[in-house]
Order: sequence, then C-alpha cells, then structure tokens
Amino acid sequence: MSENDTSISASGRWAALTELTPARIALGRTGASLPTREVLRFALAHAQARDAVHIPFRAETVAAELRALSLDTLHVASAAASRDLYLRRPDLGRRLSPESLQTLSGCESGDLALVVADGLSSTAIHQNAAPFIAALLPLLERHKCKLAPVVIASQARVALGDEIGEALGVRAVAVLIGERPGLSSPDSLGVYLTFAPKCGLSDADRNCISNIRSGGFSHETAALKLAWLLTEALRREVTGVALKDESDAAFNIEAKSLLFSMPPALSE
Repeated sequence: MSENDTSISASGRWAALTELTPARIALGRTGASLPTREVLRFALAHAQARDAVHIPFRAETVAAELRALSLDTLHVASAAASRDLYLRRPDLGRRLSPESLQTLSGCESGDLALVVADGLSSTAIHQNAAPFIAALLPLLERHKCKLAPVVIASQARVALGDEIGEALGVRAVAVLIGERPGLSSPDSLGVYLTFAPKCGLSDADRNCISNIRSGGFSHETAALKLAWLLTEALRREVTGVALKDESDAAFNIEAKSLLFSMPPALSE
C-alpha cells in the first residue's frame, strides 16, 4: 500500500467519526494547509462564538416570553455597568447593583428562585431559557414547589444568584445562564442549583447541568434532571459536592413517557 493509499484509508476511518461528534476531525488538507472550506467553517464558528458574547441581551423579550407562561418577573443588573466592564471585571458580575438589591427587598419569597442571566452567551438565553422553563413548570407544580418571581439578570455571573437568593429568602436558587461559547456550541445554556443561597459560596456548593441546547441535552431531559436535583436538595438540605446526581438511576432519563411522572418517593 502506498503512502497516499494509507492516508486515504486513515482519512476514511476518521470521516466515519464525524457522524458522531461536532469536533473538528477528518478535516483533510490541501498541500500542507487546510482546505479552504474548513478555514471558512472555522472562521464562521469563531464569529458565532464572538457574537454570542456581545449580542445585546433582550431582557424585555425574555420577560414577555415568561409572562406568557403566567410567571411574574423582575429585572435586575449586576454591579458591572457595561458589557466591557463585565468582561474585564468578573467580580462585579457576581454582585448586584445597589438599585437592584433594593428592587428585591420585600419581594415575595418561595421554595425556589429562578434567575435567568445573560452570562457569556445571550444567544443561549434567547434560544433556550423559555422552552426550558416551560418544560420545568409542570414538574415543579407536581411537587408543589412554590416559585418566587423569576429574576432576569443582566451582566450576570453564576454567583450573582447567591445574593439574589439571599435577598429573596428562598430555600434554593437555580441560575439559568449562557455558558462560555465554544467553536461548536455558541448557544449552550447552563443551570446551576444552590441550596440555602448566600454571598460567599463557591462552585463546590452548586450542582450544574450543562450543554442544554438543540445539539446537547434537550429542554425536557434537563428539566427532569433539575427537578430531581431540586427535590433531593430540599429533602437533604445540601447541594454541590454533597449531592451526587443519581437521577439516571432513579428513573430512565431517556424515557419520554416518564417526563411528567417522577416517582412519588422522590417528593416524600
């Protein structure tokens, strides 16, 4: 077998794997360089990731979508007054502005606060937040989980949910946030659940469900996982490293027929 035949054979084996992953494999070559089509695909993916970070957050549009689900909403902002400052000073994105903290004082509390935060991809929020919450609401209703008003947060980091949850006096907070864009996933939504939220907690105190998007976890599957984690968090009074996600063992996470039929034992 010649060197060229070996190269073609290897390329064919790698090409079969492209059906299983969006990772950049089996790109081919033109001389010593990448084919033009692959250079252009990379440039497009890079532009989409960059745009996801900088596209303005449409908070009012998100609020309208949530009101259509019969949810009350509040709009707050972090201490980062601009997108540029938010990107340069992550610490400011973890604290509320003084005006926003005042907005939350005296608001109705509950078992859970949902925080919808732009994070590093407003695209992820625009595409996934409302459908995910729509899938989650029947599960929360089944388990009689009382929701505080949904908080829509601009220029927010994950830890902003701690201060929001503490201000609202809720038992747990779930932060829906746009994740750092990748070259194959500029629209990925992450959900971070924290029991007894308060300022000063770390990521070790949270449970995370990542990669919620059309090419990752479906909204229904992610909602089912969050409902299980929330039920166990309220029962055991812990999240983070003290709460292992055993939802797959508790029920068949892929069975669509079980979507709104969580085992009653989980709510006891």
